[in-house]
Amino acid sequence: MKNLIFVWSVLFVFIGCNQTPKEKQDTSQSVDSIHSEEELYRPNFHFTPKTGWMNDPNGMFFYNGYYHLFFQHYPDGNVWGPMHWGHAVSTDMVQWRELPIALEPDEKGYIFSGSAVVDMENTSGFGDGSTPPIIAMFTYHDPVGEKEGREDFQTQAIAYSLDEGTTWTKYEGNPVIDNPGIKDFRDPKITWDMEHKQWLMVLAADDKTMFYGSRNLKDWDLLSEFGKGIGAHGGVWECPDFFPIQVENSDEVKWILIQSLGPGGYNGGSGTQYFVGDFDGKKFKLDPSMENLSEKHKHWIDYGKDNYAGVTWSNIPDSDGRVLFMGWMSNWQYANKVPTETWRGAMTVARELRLKKVGDIYRVYSLPVEELGNYISKTYDKELIEVENTVKIATSANIDLAKAIIKYEFALSQNENYEFRLSNQKGDTLKFGFDKPKNQFYLDRKKSGITSFNEDFANKVSIAPRTSKSEKISVKIVLDKTSIELFFDNGETVMTEIFFPIAPFETFSAAGKTIFKIEKLKINQLKFN
Repeated sequence: MKNLIFVWSVLFVFIGCNQTPKEKQDTSQSVDSIHSEEELYRPNFHFTPKTGWMNDPNGMFFYNGYYHLFFQHYPDGNVWGPMHWGHAVSTDMVQWRELPIALEPDEKGYIFSGSAVVDMENTSGFGDGSTPPIIAMFTYHDPVGEKEGREDFQTQAIAYSLDEGTTWTKYEGNPVIDNPGIKDFRDPKITWDMEHKQWLMVLAADDKTMFYGSRNLKDWDLLSEFGKGIGAHGGVWECPDFFPIQVENSDEVKWILIQSLGPGGYNGGSGTQYFVGDFDGKKFKLDPSMENLSEKHKHWIDYGKDNYAGVTWSNIPDSDGRVLFMGWMSNWQYANKVPTETWRGAMTVARELRLKKVGDIYRVYSLPVEELGNYISKTYDKELIEVENTVKIATSANIDLAKAIIKYEFALSQNENYEFRLSNQKGDTLKFGFDKPKNQFYLDRKKSGITSFNEDFANKVSIAPRTSKSEKISVKIVLDKTSIELFFDNGETVMTEIFFPIAPFETFSAAGKTIFKIEKLKINQLKFN
């Protein structure tokens, strides 16, 4: 069967959340090159598979003390291939342990993206009376049907686990949702709708989201559709998520629809937008503050180029109460070409999502999970730094910038560009900051190291409009060997991007044409086993 699957992967090209590469790359390596790659590019704390290709996070649920992460995985190559569900677990969403593959392709096709829920009341009937069944829902992608030119080659199926997600049995009645004649029909995300006592599922369908309801996770009814002509439509809609959330500092509850698309992201390629509104058990109604959204609206989970297909964990205990999210840290423009060979693909750090009402507009805020703070081994801080021209803030003599969290704030005293830089002695520089005249944040990786592997990787400076009106900007930065996650204004605007320096960044500095002040600087170095 695996030989047949490999042939399928060579024959077919699929555009979207799961894309087939145009060419297979040579995966042969010398021992020295593997060692260099591990030293330079394997993240210190972002999840990567030990070997092979990885993209979308799938099937994320919490149960019995463990956060489960499944992911789109091709174990036999370092570019996109016949999709499996890889599997990893963590007790804190920071350090992960990779487990054996959970779901493999079969005669019905590849195992595309999906979700998983803990069926506490055994509504599915799969339970054994002692352990709640875990139900995974995924898309079957039939490459034979695709090659034949059919429109119905993607269907929805389920599998169940009676040992907390370790092993899985595919339902004999699959598929549970047939394809109605839509080419791009995939990525089911399930949640329990407490108010209306139903399982609720959202599904990406070309240029819209389809809402389904079920009482038993096996029989599904189409409830409604949403999205045509609303928001960004520069590419196919993919990998949705849908959940209720309490508006911060109020008793109000809204529903958030997360909807990835590719291409069509704010800075090109892959991106993830969100919508806020109300749900009556059948239809999602967009809040009036978000009506008439244009392609360049200001409602993106992340404005950087490298946070895609992110979804939330299910079954988070009420005692925790957080909405927890993770995305794939890459972009379909160049994901198959990045300069790693042993593995390709990493996840963002886990993040907490919050909903705040700013004036009349609802905005999603996100920040790294607090559990990262448990790994602080060293702290470097300064109460005040005056910046004139260029000032070194910290160097490798103070802190390891390849595993650090940096926090500070600065007042907008001048109408100028407030710039910050990471650099090394090889001449690599990553720039980011705030351009006050344009009222936008930016992230520039044009000279960050190796960039020539793809023309879309660093041909433009990424930008993000600032929506906060505060005269002071707060910054929180999560740094790993090959990634930066920027959380501006307490997470109101976020930018995530990867990079590949020739040598580790050694210096963190700031630059300005006129004097400005950095306040409350704290750099926490992280330590992992």
